[in-house]
Amino acid sequence: MEYRHLGRTGLKVSRLALGTMNFGELTDQAASFAIMDEALDGGINFFDTADVYGGPQSPDMMKGFGISEEIIGRWLGQGGRRERIVLATKVYQPMETGPNDRRLSAYHIRRACEASLRRLRTDHIDIYQMHHIDRATPWEEIWQAMEQLIREGKITYVGSSNFAGWDIAVAQCTAASRNLLGLASEQSLYNLAQRTIELEVIPALRHFGVGLIPWSPIGMGLLGGVLRKIANGRRASLLLQTRIDKLRPQLQAYEALCDELGRPPSDVALAWVLHNPVVTAAISGPRTVEQLRQNQEAASLALSDETMARLDKIWPGPGGEAPVAYAW
Repeated sequence: MEYRHLGRTGLKVSRLALGTMNFGELTDQAASFAIMDEALDGGINFFDTADVYGGPQSPDMMKGFGISEEIIGRWLGQGGRRERIVLATKVYQPMETGPNDRRLSAYHIRRACEASLRRLRTDHIDIYQMHHIDRATPWEEIWQAMEQLIREGKITYVGSSNFAGWDIAVAQCTAASRNLLGLASEQSLYNLAQRTIELEVIPALRHFGVGLIPWSPIGMGLLGGVLRKIANGRRASLLLQTRIDKLRPQLQAYEALCDELGRPPSDVALAWVLHNPVVTAAISGPRTVEQLRQNQEAASLALSDETMARLDKIWPGPGGEAPVAYAW
C-alpha cells in the first residue's frame, strides 16, 4: 500500500481510506469486523466514519445513528489496533431532536465529540471533520471549539466535507488569524461523472495545501460496470436507473474502454481519481471483503496519458478551473 501526506501535514495515510458508512446498516458487525481486519492486514491505515452512520434503525428515526462508530469501537476494543490506524469521524448531522443537537455551534461540537469518543471507545480522534458547512455559525466560534478540543487532546487534525471553494478560503484565513493550522483535509463528491469541484474546490485545496479525500469515486455504482450488471440480471434503483438512461452513451463508451484495458470499470474509476495530485486518499466503502480486495488492486493501477485523455473525452469536466472555464 502506498502512503501519502494528508495535505500539507506531516501525517501519512494510505491511498485508500476505509469508508464505514455501510457498517450497521448494510453490513452486520461480523462482516464489518472482517472488512476492518482485511483492511489493516492490507496496509490501509485510514479509517473514516461519521457519528450519523449506521442508522436510523427504529421508528423514531433517530435511534440507530452512531452504530458505525459503535462497531468500530467494539473492534478497537479487542486491543492492538488503535495506534495502527488514523481514525476520522464527523460532526454536523442531527443526532437527536433538540434544536442544538446538530450543525456546528461550539455547544454541539463539544457534545458530539464526547459522544463519538464514547462510541469509538477511544480517548482521541485523529481527524475531526465538519460534515457540511454551517454558515449560520461564525468561524471564530467553530475554531474556538476545535482549538479547545485540540488543547484537551481529544482531536488532532480538523477536516471538512462538502465545502465550497470560498468556504475553504474563509476557514483557512480565519484559522491563520488565530495561528492555527486550519483544515488538513476536505471530503468532496468527486468521480469521472461528477467533476464540478474542479472549478473552484480543487484550486482552493491546492492553494491552501489541504488534502482532497473524494467520496463516491465509483459514482454510487454508476462507474462500476453497471450496464453489464443490468444485462446479467442485476436490478438498479430508480435513481440509478434514471442516471443510467441519461448517461447511457457515455457509459457504453466507458465500459468498452475498460474492456480494452482488461480491467473492471470500478478499478479504472478509482485509479482515475487517485491520479489527481491534490487527492490524498480515495474512500472505499465496501460491503464485503471481496469488494475491499478489488479496490486494493485498483489503487496500484497506473493509467497512461492516452487512457487519461480518452477518459476525459468520454467524461468531460467543467472545462478547467474558474474563471477560465467559463469567462473566455
